[in-house]
Amino acid sequence: MAAPAAAATWQPQEAGFKEICGLLEQQISLSSDKSQIWQQLQHYYHFPDFNNYLAFILARAQGKPVEVRQAAGLLLKNNLKGTFESMPPTNQEYIKAELLPCLGSTDREIRSTAGTIISVIVQIGGVLGWPELLNTLVKCLNSNDLVHMEGAMDALSKICEDIPQVLNAESPGSSDRPIDVFIPRLLQLFQSPNATLRKLALGSVNQYILLMPSVLYMSMDTYLQGLFVLANDSSSEVRKLVCSAFVQLIEVHPPFIEPHLQNVIEYMLQVNKDPDEEVSLEACEFWSAYCEASLPPDNLRAFLPRLIPVLLSNMAYADDDESLLDAEEDGSLPDRDQDLKPRFHSSRFHGSEDAEDDDDDIVNIWNLRKCSAAALDMISNVFGDEILPALMTFVQSKLSLSDDASWKEREAAVLALGAIAEGCINGLYPHLSEIVAFLTPLLDDKFPLIRSISCWTLSRFSKFIVQGAGHREGHEQFEKVFMGLLRRILDDNKRVQEAACSAFATLEEEAADLLAPRLEIILQHLMCAFGKYQRRNLRIVYDAIGTLADAVGEELNQPKSLEILMPPLIAKWQQLSNSDKDLFPLLECFTSIAQALGSGFLQFSQPVFQRCLDIIQTQQLAKVDPVSVGVWFDKEFVVCSLDLLSGLTEGLGGGIESLILQSNLRDLLLQCCMDDSSDIRQSAFALLGDLARVCSAHLRPRLPELLDVAAKQLNTPKLKETISVANNACWAIGELAIKVNQEISPVVMTVISCLVPILQHAEGLNKSLIENSAITLGRLASVCPELVSPHMEHFMQSWCTALSMIRDDIEKEDAFRGLCAMVKANPSGALSSLAFLCRAIASWHEIRSEDLHNEVSQVLLGYKQMLKNGAWEQCLSTLEPPVQEKLAKYKV
Repeated sequence: MAAPAAAATWQPQEAGFKEICGLLEQQISLSSDKSQIWQQLQHYYHFPDFNNYLAFILARAQGKPVEVRQAAGLLLKNNLKGTFESMPPTNQEYIKAELLPCLGSTDREIRSTAGTIISVIVQIGGVLGWPELLNTLVKCLNSNDLVHMEGAMDALSKICEDIPQVLNAESPGSSDRPIDVFIPRLLQLFQSPNATLRKLALGSVNQYILLMPSVLYMSMDTYLQGLFVLANDSSSEVRKLVCSAFVQLIEVHPPFIEPHLQNVIEYMLQVNKDPDEEVSLEACEFWSAYCEASLPPDNLRAFLPRLIPVLLSNMAYADDDESLLDAEEDGSLPDRDQDLKPRFHSSRFHGSEDAEDDDDDIVNIWNLRKCSAAALDMISNVFGDEILPALMTFVQSKLSLSDDASWKEREAAVLALGAIAEGCINGLYPHLSEIVAFLTPLLDDKFPLIRSISCWTLSRFSKFIVQGAGHREGHEQFEKVFMGLLRRILDDNKRVQEAACSAFATLEEEAADLLAPRLEIILQHLMCAFGKYQRRNLRIVYDAIGTLADAVGEELNQPKSLEILMPPLIAKWQQLSNSDKDLFPLLECFTSIAQALGSGFLQFSQPVFQRCLDIIQTQQLAKVDPVSVGVWFDKEFVVCSLDLLSGLTEGLGGGIESLILQSNLRDLLLQCCMDDSSDIRQSAFALLGDLARVCSAHLRPRLPELLDVAAKQLNTPKLKETISVANNACWAIGELAIKVNQEISPVVMTVISCLVPILQHAEGLNKSLIENSAITLGRLASVCPELVSPHMEHFMQSWCTALSMIRDDIEKEDAFRGLCAMVKANPSGALSSLAFLCRAIASWHEIRSEDLHNEVSQVLLGYKQMLKNGAWEQCLSTLEPPVQEKLAKYKV
């Protein structure tokens, strides 16, 4: 049974008890002045035993309403998060002792509140210092008293959910883990007649699938048998957890369920049609997980004729889908603050990125419809055209319906075409002209959600639509889609505006060359939308303008285009305050425009440049004293401003010098490079590298500090956590090196000592960091070969391996100049790595610089002369035939 409270030395004072209870009663009263009560409660925080009172009220104030006791518990929970560790040990022990008997309270609310507080204490201090807790939980679970079992299970499930690793930690001086005791008991509870216990036990075990403690590994057969027994449980919450278990198992430990796959797939197919949508949603996750698990497709193939119709029917809007209400909203209604999704600006990054593109996300809330479409997308990527016969029969039958009542089925059919656009492209290809011709008129359908989904699905075929524009029929089709999307951008419905703008941005990315002759009409539509849209969709217009600028580049630099584009943007820019978050997407938009216009942006640059500095300065002051400044610190203002300054630098080139001369940018930049936010540092080092390229002279007064702080980013135990910062700092050091030459020498060896371990332990690190490390090492070597070459034998192999992975460009040329300079200074340093050096040289498709080509030839010739008596030929014979062929052009 629940442990009795420890013989308490602490006792509450009657007056204090009554006062606090009185305040809590007022707090839960609907008519009370909450702020006044809050201030009065704050007064009690100064008393060291205030939390003891709260624990006492929760555990022992039987004469008080349950709501008051619960309010005391919730207040206690919040207090402990910040104060438990600094609390006197006697108070800690008192609170712990009072909580344990609550697990056996006859009031479920008291049991649940106690379980929540116990979980918080375990998060702070673990379980090993609280043996009474584990003993109490075990006793309660073994008691066969339903109240105690539910209380213990509630607390245990919260611990398993919030901090599962705590129960999987070894006890000091022993290999025993608390979870070893609990897993067998939890598995037994799968058979409990009580649905709450079954649900909590299963949910708790599921938390350990990822950690897979040995006790669960050894009990896997029992666990799987338990899942099959619970598969048709009367409780929908239990069925949902069964589905979740199978999904997690197939994601992290597919071999466990491989022997049972036929049964599992059959079950998932059945519950994918469960009357409870949460169960069918959880089941639907299984299909995407299966496709990603690299299991043999054959196991699923036989089920496809039954699975595809289930997915397709689940893709139709449910009657209670809140999107149906949203779709009715008039475009002229202002957005409420809660309509604005949080947005996340990605800090500037120099190098090759493996970015995930999420532009397909046109529905914000994850539901059965969206999950089914994602599953169909995954299945089409695994099975390709095999699924088309079953699918197209369904799609054609739904699209042929024309009555108003069946619009949801038509919409689902259009969604299905978009979902398979990538995976079934080969089978669809011969019919794409017909499909696009069918979809284009749907852009003008009377139902807004059909208009919006048609925008999205057409955008999924952008590549085909653009490729076809080269011949007459395809050109006509491109024009129809192009003008259709522009029309929809000016739709009165917010959902359609959003879908059309996103679809048009996707088309812009594909259609780069086709956009220039149509710039005027595009800008007229986008700027008309700019004047018409509410705040949320305005962000998507900025994105479409930015994408357009990226796609057409300097073609945008025409007086007529600038006349349409810039005045409304500048008016908006002047209208927004320095602390208005609506500035973020506008800053990003200006970044793309500045890069596209190049020197053409000079006429707009001074106020933009100065505003960025003002924003950064304001935010740095707000970090220290927000009250005096009148704004709260938000790092995103700094990041967006730094990135716009980078865009200006890239666009204006040397033209930015006149702006920098009259500013304190240098000092602000140094502060940002030392900021404790990694996002701010990442963007700051990107700007440092951009400035180094065009006006390094202006950085000279701060050069030692800038180089020192950049080098520190490469020498951190948390490198993997701040890899993008290290990447940009590394790139910036290389850019500075080739501009300031010998002035870089004080940091050369520090930087080299950081770069070499990165190159030697490249596995698991970002590809871009490896490339930038190799290039920067080469640039340092080209500037200071006498400092670097004595150490070259320690890093030649890993360095040459990294160099051989880099594509031909000016940065690779710089790196190879450093390679040649080092070999010249210390030829014997590369002897033991000669095969690696040859492979690096052979990685060039073509060295365009004649000077560098001659230097590389001299290096190879030098080694040929150095290696006598057939040693050179012996070295060449160990190389792969393609490498030998490439080296032949150097006549060695």
